[in-house]
Amino acid sequence: MTLNVRIALNRPLRRLFDYLSPAGISLAPGQRVRVPFGRQSAIGLVVETDTPTPDTFTLKTVEQPLEDWPALPPETLTLLKWAARYYHHPLGECLFMALPPALRRGRAAERKSEPLWQASGHLDDIPKRARRQRELWQWLSECEAPQATAMVLAQGFSRSQLNSLSKGGQIKESDTRTTRAGSETAAVADLPVLTGHQQEALNTIPTPDAGFTTTLLYGITGSGKTEVYLHYLHQHLADDSQALVLVPEINLTPQTVARFRRYFGHRIVVWHSALNDSERLETWLRVRHGEPVILVGTRSATLLPFTRLATLVVDEEHDSSYKQGEGFRYSARDVAVYRGHLNQCPVILGSATPSLESVHNALSGKYHLVKLEQRAGKARPPEIRLLDVRSRPLEGGLSRPALAEIQRCLDNGQQALVFVNRRGYAPVMMCFDCGYMMECPRCDTRLTYHRRDRAMRCHHCDYQTAATEHCPKCHSDAFKPIGQGTERTEDVLSDHFPDTPVVRVDRDSTQRKGSIDNILKQVNSGAPCILVGTQMLAKGHDFANVTLVIVVNADGGLFSVDFRAPEQLIQTLIQVSGRAGRGELAGRVVVQTCHSDHPLLNALCQGQYLPIARQMLAEREASQLPPFQAMAIVRTEATTMAASLAFLDQAKALASEANLELWGPLPAVIARRADRHRAQLVLLSPGRKVLAQTLSQLTLALDQQRLPAGLRWQIDVDPLETG
Repeated sequence: MTLNVRIALNRPLRRLFDYLSPAGISLAPGQRVRVPFGRQSAIGLVVETDTPTPDTFTLKTVEQPLEDWPALPPETLTLLKWAARYYHHPLGECLFMALPPALRRGRAAERKSEPLWQASGHLDDIPKRARRQRELWQWLSECEAPQATAMVLAQGFSRSQLNSLSKGGQIKESDTRTTRAGSETAAVADLPVLTGHQQEALNTIPTPDAGFTTTLLYGITGSGKTEVYLHYLHQHLADDSQALVLVPEINLTPQTVARFRRYFGHRIVVWHSALNDSERLETWLRVRHGEPVILVGTRSATLLPFTRLATLVVDEEHDSSYKQGEGFRYSARDVAVYRGHLNQCPVILGSATPSLESVHNALSGKYHLVKLEQRAGKARPPEIRLLDVRSRPLEGGLSRPALAEIQRCLDNGQQALVFVNRRGYAPVMMCFDCGYMMECPRCDTRLTYHRRDRAMRCHHCDYQTAATEHCPKCHSDAFKPIGQGTERTEDVLSDHFPDTPVVRVDRDSTQRKGSIDNILKQVNSGAPCILVGTQMLAKGHDFANVTLVIVVNADGGLFSVDFRAPEQLIQTLIQVSGRAGRGELAGRVVVQTCHSDHPLLNALCQGQYLPIARQMLAEREASQLPPFQAMAIVRTEATTMAASLAFLDQAKALASEANLELWGPLPAVIARRADRHRAQLVLLSPGRKVLAQTLSQLTLALDQQRLPAGLRWQIDVDPLETG
């Protein structure tokens, strides 16, 4: 017998690879190594050491360790092993998700040093027209010590301004250099004073001394949950400890970072997909080396290698963005809760519309429930009323009473928000002579008309073609847009209110870097304007002068085949309604619907989410749906639907021996997407343990199947989409 190490590679394979350790070098679990793999070299992570292998095997030797310390510390390694088992995903791909892209490719795990800058020469040497350069020189001249580049950028100055002053000799490098994390001192503001209700909520949340706890902070929109997070971290986070604050969307990150940095200075670091490779590596190294950071990040931040993690906060915990939609389909919220268990530290889940799973856990006593049911300051919850639009003429989806409400809002010098949950100009182009509708040639869905770009686009596979004014089938000029999207509503509002800025906020209008910041700056000025947008506007934004919200169409989720649709609908409506009246002025919400007698919408008008959540939980229990049963879906896609369904028939036969409820196999709601035919098999079980065991056996058996060419399959545990 000889001893070897087992290595995980970033491959979609449910196995580890045995290698011999290099002579005289001791490797540790979590360490990054370079290994021979086929005719190439690959980056691997050590998972197990000192594993005996029969002498009859001839193993290759690890080429070299890339560091003399483990990239993944023991707690992170344990977390990712658990996640790989729970979500039934290849361990190698899970482990490499905890590394920044640069380290996955083999780059050295080293920090770059930066110069420290100080003023030199005279202010008069800088042209007066170079206003920002003069401001930068003045700021540096007033600083007691030289400042790192990161500090300069944090003040709002740019690298080009630095370079211009450096070339002109007006600033110079100090004799010493610092790592990017060094010399970061900045004055921090005093924390905002809590209201009585906020203080009561803060006092109710268990402290870190209690060890692992999960608290559901149910706070209505505008109640000041963020202030509670800030005070909790200020009171309970030790100076040498780390904290993680998860936010659902990249567009929310700059606002949250600004608020946290105001009170914690440059202890705040960020993690999201818009960072470049060097920025991600720098943040990763700070986290891995145990610096006492408070990290504000999106979904993948929950997998980072913290070594002193003492508190976790998941803001807007209900948000579907926390669930990875492809590949390693983990839930960042659920992984954060398990991470709190491993670290024996508190987890705070905050939301005005918590998921039914979290409400169920709170009502059953698994989570602590803390309520914050009063808005902060003088703000009051908005008045919500339903507007039945049956038989009413609509322009861009807006009824005349809705347009009149907007006019009154603007006359009062206030701002209005119009919520349209479709981007583009119109979801359908149809010929009124022959009935033809333009469909995506690659998907079972229709093309959306984007008038600004004169394009027809598929929002599922990104197929695009030029728009035409004539029917492609009969060449009639009666080829017209049907329905409304954000572009169409924007045009209608611009025509009705020509003297008022109409600001569109959707994925199309915020693609360019800095665009969302410019939009928010305009809105936060308080000047009268009309915001038109999708769900991007419904999440976490605080617009003090928005007093009116118009929901163009609230009926989309009332009759969906997805059992989660009503929950997601009510969450979206409450979240977007919460943008109104967050300042001192009263807010009102007008919800357009063709089903004003629907009990769910009438319950919405009461403005209380928890009673609605209890009602929906009772319906789920009667139907034995999650969270009252554990659910997983086996998803396939192939070049033909017959191949997808045949594979799932085999999977169903293998799973039928277990005591499970099986649905399908059936084609997905969008059965063809990007020329791939998609189908699914749903598995339900009263016990999560039975489901996990069945899935483990199923993945083992399916891995041994010989797959048809082009077929791919994966398992989605705790799915948010059942279509």
